[in-house]
Amino acid sequence: MSEPQRLGAERDLYRDTWIRYLGYANEVGEAFRSLVPKAVVWLSYGVSSSYVLADALDKGKKAREVPGPEAGRSTRVTVAVVDTFVWQSLASVAIPGFTINRVCAASFYVLGTATRWPLTVRKWTTTAVGLLAIPMIIHPIDRSVDFLLDSSLRKLYPSVGKPSSS
Repeated sequence: MSEPQRLGAERDLYRDTWIRYLGYANEVGEAFRSLVPKAVVWLSYGVSSSYVLADALDKGKKAREVPGPEAGRSTRVTVAVVDTFVWQSLASVAIPGFTINRVCAASFYVLGTATRWPLTVRKWTTTAVGLLAIPMIIHPIDRSVDFLLDSSLRKLYPSVGKPSSS
């Protein structure tokens, strides 16, 4: 979202608007894990996963609408959906969720062994640490997932053009 919109470029609902932040719901849920019922954390994963699915379907729809030979259309749509779904699943849900979970677990452990703070203070501090970590992990994870997919899955695609991620 920080990149300027290209002149004449179509605005991407899932990447250029506030809807993009729904992809971070599970990270917020993980940060609050020590304070809320587990069902709330799982609900946050449902929100993020719904965002991932909606973005993948949107990219498939856009790939279907691109003018071109009918013979390559289904391949183009499949590549767009699979690439977006895998990229978003890794970069928006799995890796960030695991990362924030471990940051919070480590924070809670360190606060429990290094301080005599009351449990409530340790839980809120852990949540704050998790929330503060979210902006710091986004770009490194995005670039790492780009590298991972460029080095693996994207080598399998026919030359129909690499879908845009992130």
